[in-house]
Amino acid sequence: MSKLHARRVYESSSEQDGQRVLVDRIWPRGIRKKELSDAIWLKDIAPSTALRQWFGHRPERWTEFRKRYWAELNHDTDQIEALRKMMKKGPVTLLYSAHDSEHNQAVALKEYLER
Repeated sequence: MSKLHARRVYESSSEQDGQRVLVDRIWPRGIRKKELSDAIWLKDIAPSTALRQWFGHRPERWTEFRKRYWAELNHDTDQIEALRKMMKKGPVTLLYSAHDSEHNQAVALKEYLER
């Protein structure tokens, strides 16, 4: 399996990124579309609005958030399959805008895809 990374959208891109995929439902603040012209935006793979609002990036809810998000991902087979196809071709970097680099949907999605 190819390398899978998660990186904050505000960090500089790298040659090792491979295919860059924005996994936020909402476009990141302060980022122009032109800055992410090399990225694919899979906003529908992001957690539902209700789940995102419930989580609120609160680390104490991380375990339950992952469980609920993975349940949502189990029903989104088209988006997951698209990501798996990208991963077969080479490295994939999941881009997110959250401040917390350990507790966000890209990290949860990466874990899901690596299982």
